[in-house]
Amino acid sequence: MRAHYDIAGAEQALSDELDPALVSDGWLPLFGRWLAAAVEAAVPEPNAMVLATVDEAGNPATRTVLCKGIEPDGITFFTNYDSDKGRHLAAHPYASATFLWLPLHRQITVRGPVRRVTEEETAEYWRTRPRGSRLGAWASRQSRPVTSRADLERALVEVSREYEVGSDAIPVPPFWGGFRIHPDVVEFWQGRPDRLHDRIRMRLVDGAWSAQRLQP
Repeated sequence: MRAHYDIAGAEQALSDELDPALVSDGWLPLFGRWLAAAVEAAVPEPNAMVLATVDEAGNPATRTVLCKGIEPDGITFFTNYDSDKGRHLAAHPYASATFLWLPLHRQITVRGPVRRVTEEETAEYWRTRPRGSRLGAWASRQSRPVTSRADLERALVEVSREYEVGSDAIPVPPFWGGFRIHPDVVEFWQGRPDRLHDRIRMRLVDGAWSAQRLQP
């Protein structure tokens, strides 16, 4: 099945000019407008981002995760703290995340130090997750080897037996929670004709944001 995109919106995005004046009020307002445009254009998983971390040996690793919060102090995602990315961030608490909205010829990259969110924030988000997702978080020992798919599904069945159907009393696993990337670099990329794309990079220096245009 071919995905449906807002072609008119994509053509408009390709012709839009990205100027440092658009981020004079900080990175968040333009980020919000671009995300809203991706939602309106029916881009699949508009809150998906490619998260880059560095392992204990200094080797980079990337994977796609879902952003679950965008606030002035950063962007938030949730995961198993014992997963590969969780262990990487424990060793090197700095990350890069790229949101790519290809049909609109736009992407945003956010880089900065990473900290765990509070237990209260994790619990608040946990309550919004479907029952199956909460059970899955308990059943999966993320990033660890598993002998077969059957073993994984068996673990889910065993966890499901511990909690009655319809019950919301499924606690947050002690090994699961949120991370927030606190941006010190944010780059907006806007596709333009002839590959003369627009790039605006913002940097946080001494508590103040500055922006400059980069060559494509």
